[in-house]
Amino acid sequence: MSRRALPILKHVFSTQSKITTRSVTYMPRPGDGTPRAVTLIPGDGVGPLVTGAVEQVMEAMHAPVYFEKYNVHGDMKTVPPEVIESINKNKVCLKGGLKTPVGGGVSSLNVLLRRELDLYASLVHCFNLQGLPTRHDNVDIVVIRENTEGEYAGLEHEVVPGVVESLKVITKFCSERIAKYAFEYAYLNNRKKVTAVHKANIMKLADGLFLESCREVASKYPGIQYNEMIVDNCSMQLVSMPEQFDVMVTPNLYGNLVANTAAGIAGGTGVMPGGTNHK
Repeated sequence: MSRRALPILKHVFSTQSKITTRSVTYMPRPGDGTPRAVTLIPGDGVGPLVTGAVEQVMEAMHAPVYFEKYNVHGDMKTVPPEVIESINKNKVCLKGGLKTPVGGGVSSLNVLLRRELDLYASLVHCFNLQGLPTRHDNVDIVVIRENTEGEYAGLEHEVVPGVVESLKVITKFCSERIAKYAFEYAYLNNRKKVTAVHKANIMKLADGLFLESCREVASKYPGIQYNEMIVDNCSMQLVSMPEQFDVMVTPNLYGNLVANTAAGIAGGTGVMPGGTNHK
């Protein structure tokens, strides 16, 4: 081997080692142990119990964080401006469940928070926990759900008494954005496959646009296997052979159903970590 080839090979090996060790970081790390402010919304129902347990764990670990706590409840009509300011400042928020009114035309504060902060990506990691027996083994599924549009846009009105019209909004911008997030997550975390969940056999234009966007993004990641699955078949496959799934990318409504199903298979929503992210 010539000496001229050595620097080139050294560069290749160095580059490969950097690629294999990349990982997703969801928040900046100060690195010097400086306490970091985190916005805390205990929420409703079991929310205060869950977030209270997190506070105890952080205290026991002497974690370099402190909480700015706000009492926000699901029956409020809007999120107080100081809460939004705190989240924008801290960049990290721990939120318990907020009660969502059923019917009556009252907006969900969960949805309002997503819109206000452009929390476009919901990520739920469903996997088997040691010591927690479940029907299926080898479950390790990441559900990445578009979080700002679709049926959750809330565009509905009563045309005439007794007839309600709801609009499902799907845009190329949001579809491409969530697809890029899913494939980049898969690449950074050494995941092998991304499955797009859809109903394009019926919603030919809306879900068709979502699939078109996913295919375009998939072509830029040749090292990651890509497939598509109709949401009803996906539901059956999830409860029969969940080990076949790796990363799943979905529109808003389907992702809500798929993520909860996957969490139930792996032990329940109470033990599955999840979060929402923005740019």
